[in-house]
Amino acid sequence: MSEFPESDVQTTAAVPRWVGLAIAVLGGVSLIGLGVGVTALNHAKSTDDSIQASLKQQNDMLSQRLSKSDEQNQQLQSDLKVVTDKLNVTQEDLQKARQASKASAAAYNKKLSGLESNVHSQLASKASTDDLNKVSGDVSGVKNDLEDTKSKLERATGDMGVMSGLIARNHDDLEELKRKGDRNYFEFTLQKSKNGQHVGPVQMSLGKTDPKRSKYTMTVLADDKSIEKKDKTAGEPVQFYVKGTARYAPFEIVVFDVGKNQVTGYLSTPKSAGSATSASNATPQSQ
Repeated sequence: MSEFPESDVQTTAAVPRWVGLAIAVLGGVSLIGLGVGVTALNHAKSTDDSIQASLKQQNDMLSQRLSKSDEQNQQLQSDLKVVTDKLNVTQEDLQKARQASKASAAAYNKKLSGLESNVHSQLASKASTDDLNKVSGDVSGVKNDLEDTKSKLERATGDMGVMSGLIARNHDDLEELKRKGDRNYFEFTLQKSKNGQHVGPVQMSLGKTDPKRSKYTMTVLADDKSIEKKDKTAGEPVQFYVKGTARYAPFEIVVFDVGKNQVTGYLSTPKSAGSATSASNATPQSQ
């Protein structure tokens, strides 16, 4: 007989095979899950290390920037202090300069007031003397001018034997005679021509000229008569009479300059002389 009972053997043999397979599958799954969890844990750890490294790098960069900004801030504060110190010095110098300028202006005004008062006093005491000296100087100047004018404006006897008035030797002298107003004056430049030229109240025509000897010949037409003046000299009073003038106040011609074909000078007439008309076809009379 067998040691073991038959019922026990039958129970053991009856366990199904799928149970073992299930246990095996569950174990495999457990192993796979364990592997996946370990891998995920390692990946998470790696990612955390990378994040920490990045954060550390950013922190370091931020620290460097803050350090650099702090240095720049300190430099700006130093520059600002220097500028402020200079500005304070400039304002102090400017204030001193203003005060000095005010003091100088006050001193100048005071000195100017003193000088003005002194000048007024001196002018008041010397006014009469200065005025007298000025008047004396003016009188002396007028006397000198008169003497100079007299030396330029001379008297001479005309070609008709009558003492002439003052004689002008040039245009400036003639202007002086006009200002005196003793007679009427008509300045002319007479060209050599067969036709006469009106000068004031008469008509003149120039004949021959001799510039080397300052001689000339001209014909004057007045009061219906023709008067020829031959070989007259520059500066010589050439005289003739017209109706309505006194014997002591003839018309006078004075020539300044004798050119090749012209003469320059003036005609003077008495203030009382009326207008004389030119005559034509009159018989020349030499004088």
